[in-house]
Amino acid sequence: MIISDLAKIEGRRYPARRRTQNLAGGVAPIQAKNFSLGNVTLDPRGGQVPWHNHAQEEVYLVIEGTGEMCLGEERQTVTSGQMVFIPPGVFHQLTNIGDTPLRMLYCYGPAGDVAHWRQELDGTLPPAGVGETPPLPAGAQPQCTKKPAND
Repeated sequence: MIISDLAKIEGRRYPARRRTQNLAGGVAPIQAKNFSLGNVTLDPRGGQVPWHNHAQEEVYLVIEGTGEMCLGEERQTVTSGQMVFIPPGVFHQLTNIGDTPLRMLYCYGPAGDVAHWRQELDGTLPPAGVGETPPLPAGAQPQCTKKPAND
């Protein structure tokens, strides 16, 4: 039996002020072929999964907290207990707009790496509204790819 244990998975910090813990896929003990699953904690007031897209379909399940979800041209507040479906190829972003950490689970399939993790760490994530990357929906929190100076 293979078990992934959040209490034993350190995870990785990203410049956009989040911690991602892979449960299935990536560096996780469980390596499924059809999906990847992980726990993400967004720091209060701005922690983010920045504007990106990928070929896999995906869902975000908000476990606790309040966020601004941008999906294509749409923008909406999401809270605990809500799940968002993200179709393949559609740009999306989740920003913590609350004063407490936002915790969510992601699941995408098929399994495999998504480029935005490496791009964010390398500082090469394409900015919203530049080149082939569409702009964020009107009124959205700005895309964050660098750690704030006061963090």
